[in-house]
Amino acid sequence: MSLTLYLHPLASFCHKVLIALYENDTPFQASLVDFSSPGSAAALLERWPVGKIPVLYDSKTGRIVAETSIMIEYLQSHYPGPVQLIPNDAERQLEVRLWDRFFDLYVSVPMQKIVGDRIRPEGAADPYGVVEARTTLDTAYRMIEGQLHKAPWIAGETFTMADCSALPALFFSTIVHPAGTDSPQLQGYLERLLARPSVERVLSEAQPYFEFFPYREAMPRQFLEPLS
Repeated sequence: MSLTLYLHPLASFCHKVLIALYENDTPFQASLVDFSSPGSAAALLERWPVGKIPVLYDSKTGRIVAETSIMIEYLQSHYPGPVQLIPNDAERQLEVRLWDRFFDLYVSVPMQKIVGDRIRPEGAADPYGVVEARTTLDTAYRMIEGQLHKAPWIAGETFTMADCSALPALFFSTIVHPAGTDSPQLQGYLERLLARPSVERVLSEAQPYFEFFPYREAMPRQFLEPLS
């Protein structure tokens, strides 16, 4: 087994890459990163000194691959499977990459701002930044709602890298900042994502760690109990 993914099961960006791996049953070894353990953190830093997860290491090529979108492109190029997450058509590629970046930058990042602010030290909160993050999410939700009138998946008729990005972004963001009743397309899309076997597997593996999520009280109870 040549692939090792450095990850933590509660990290949303790790979920994005795990979904891609599970969609194609790509063999890999998971290396859990515990930042409170000097040895565990050192193993990651040796591979990627920036210290961000996930990081993918391919012992076959000696390649260290960072940044989630690049990891998924690398997997499709070097370890292709039956589910083509990035289409061949150049125009469709642009659409997939656009929405992939959209979910990372305009859903995941503001969501993490809201979550991170809750665990800041006393006196270090950033209420203005949280308001900005919530405003960004409201705008993103409206744009997603409009996009989903076109097709069942965010970038067209088939499941792509953009949907890998969408699931962890929307799963956590709709917990910390729920979408309103004026977002039926978004809600239906999230339900389709949650029914995907790859997603069910990722969330099942993450379930034991959900008790550490800073907005645990807002998480639907179905995700706090063991998933089948």
